[in-house]
Amino acid sequence: MNTDTVLQARALVGGLTPLKSDCGALCGAACCQADEDGQGGMYLFPGEEALLHGEDSDFAPIYTCDGTCARENRPLACRIFPLTPVKTEKGWGVKIDRRARAMCPLARFGTRGLDPEFVRAVRRAVRLIAADAEGEAFLEKWAALEGQYRVF
Repeated sequence: MNTDTVLQARALVGGLTPLKSDCGALCGAACCQADEDGQGGMYLFPGEEALLHGEDSDFAPIYTCDGTCARENRPLACRIFPLTPVKTEKGWGVKIDRRARAMCPLARFGTRGLDPEFVRAVRRAVRLIAADAEGEAFLEKWAALEGQYRVF
């Protein structure tokens, strides 16, 4: 997948966030920081590794930051959190990421607790990524990985 596709997906989400206000104020920007063991970060989508440096992992490069960044440079995974891609019989959509349940106070409300404009934009971005063969393969692996996480 080329860099232009991921840049278009980022542009679809633009400056939208899960709430009309800064949702990071609710949780201390928990999704923007590694945990006490140094774990955490966001996977880079295909094409983003040309834009951002990520650490190698078994799945995809992982990008971590210190909790602050230039919002316009955030990886797509940061922009769509706490949502995650999901493939249904109707095609690609979004749902609350299981990992978000441990850190995001919005997760318990499901997608209905998020700004509907944000949810629609993320859905459009996911569908744009899925329209590319490499992008869809990435989303399928992402969804399978997300499905392995347990919710306690």
